Amino acid sequence: MSFIEHHRSHRVGWLRAAVLGANDGIVSTASLIIGVAAAGAPQEHVLIAGLAGLVAGAMSMAAGEYVSVSSQADTEKADLDLEKASLEQNFDLEREELAEIYRGRGLEPDLADQVAHALMAHDALGAHARDEIGISETQSARPLQAAWSSAAAFTIGAALPLAVAWVSPGPRQMPIVGAASLIFLAFLGAVAARTGGASLIRGAFRVTIWGVLAMALTAATGRLFGVVA
Repeated sequence: MSFIEHHRSHRVGWLRAAVLGANDGIVSTASLIIGVAAAGAPQEHVLIAGLAGLVAGAMSMAAGEYVSVSSQADTEKADLDLEKASLEQNFDLEREELAEIYRGRGLEPDLADQVAHALMAHDALGAHARDEIGISETQSARPLQAAWSSAAAFTIGAALPLAVAWVSPGPRQMPIVGAASLIFLAFLGAVAARTGGASLIRGAFRVTIWGVLAMALTAATGRLFGVVA
């Protein structure tokens, strides 16, 4: 009988970018719409502000993720280049260093030496990248993946409160957009938690509470600086 474990760590890169993008899209666009509406702006101005926020936010998320993850990728590459040079110059010392790591993890000295020897013979750089530096294939930085995931997720997230604002003009627009956005956020948090193997309730709560705070503050700002009494 075979037993297969379904791990989720390979989802970390795109899941983090997608959740961050969608959450930011919902919160920032809904807050922007509510803030402009609270200031007494007409419907077309509210929608223009929301659309502008969608476009600017998506590009900002893409650029921010790309620059951030590229910096991580550059650091990883520098570490790998350093390790590659060290392997070429001090192969035996690097093998002993790897064996020492395995001894620290609980292997008997002779077994640690055998494992280090076998892994170094198979893929010396990969073994050191994984066990000494902490770089693995599932955790390595992917700038373009992070950028597109964030931008696409932000666009989808921002489109939700914008669509609600479009179909609900008038004095009830703010509470409708706010309530709908909180539902979207709770659903997003639950889905993200489920995908990552965490608690659905905790995932929904932690994104919803920040959404409430953001929309409340922007509504207060709109009221304070609004041009319409």
